[in-house]
Amino acid sequence: MRFLTSLKTASFALCLMAGGAVAQGLEIIGQPVPQGTGFQPAVTELARDIGWLDHFINIIIAVIVAFVTALLIWCIVRFNARRNPKPATFTHNSPVEVAWTLVPILILVVIGAFSLPVLFKQQTIPVADVTIKATGNQWYWNYEYVDEVVDPVNDPATTLAFDSYMIGSPFTDGANMMTPEVEAQLVAAGYTKEQFLLATNTAMVVPVNKTIVLRVTGADVIHAWAMPAFGVMQSGVPGRISHLWFKAEQEGIYFGQCTTLCGQMHAYMPITVKVVSEEAYAAWVDANKKAVIDGGDYVDVSAVVLAGDAAPLAVAAND
Repeated sequence: MRFLTSLKTASFALCLMAGGAVAQGLEIIGQPVPQGTGFQPAVTELARDIGWLDHFINIIIAVIVAFVTALLIWCIVRFNARRNPKPATFTHNSPVEVAWTLVPILILVVIGAFSLPVLFKQQTIPVADVTIKATGNQWYWNYEYVDEVVDPVNDPATTLAFDSYMIGSPFTDGANMMTPEVEAQLVAAGYTKEQFLLATNTAMVVPVNKTIVLRVTGADVIHAWAMPAFGVMQSGVPGRISHLWFKAEQEGIYFGQCTTLCGQMHAYMPITVKVVSEEAYAAWVDANKKAVIDGGDYVDVSAVVLAGDAAPLAVAAND
């Protein structure tokens, strides 16, 4: 029997209170900021590549826009009716025609030469240190750690798996809106009301500096698993398994979102990923395996650290 979070009011509150006090020992790194216009901090090689490529192409765009604007201004000034009352009658200029054909081709070749390696790096899936299956549902995510068998002796078919709902969703006795009760749940989980619509009641936990391969699919309609700080996004199509990979280089809490319109509550389907030390990750896996065997609920990684089962999360606290 798979480990699905069936938390309702009492058990949900107990679980959050157990781990929420030190949840922000992990810095919240990947989240939107007020009036922000740039990318989130890049914590993977893929995200850095995408950021560099975006800036590089923006430079090309700026040069083209500046050139075309200057050319238009020059034509307006040089060839207006007052300065040029008798226009020329020629219809062709072979050098100019060759230039405006070859130059765009060369620009596209240059862009392709830099963008295709980035694309191939994203789509070439390496050997995984941790493999997780992410299944999109209306309107929550299910995570299955496919290599983590809960009880290899007595039940080798059961792997570690749990559901992840937005804090404040109907599953957590909310109504997808900020209320004092929802704010209390956020605070108990170690967040603030600023993380409403971002934070979930459970989080996908991964070890830092390890290759994570995510198998993405959908259970009902098309969803998409996206994590801006990791530079990854993959559609989850029912009946099909797609893959993405990343290697997070900094411990912290990161927020993402389903980025494919998937129905009425599409806006309330966030993603929370906690990147922790390898020791904390191993302790978290063991604690949740034990919880499955004992019939308990999901154990947050901060609760494991609080209990002294792993090295402290030596990461700056969130402001």
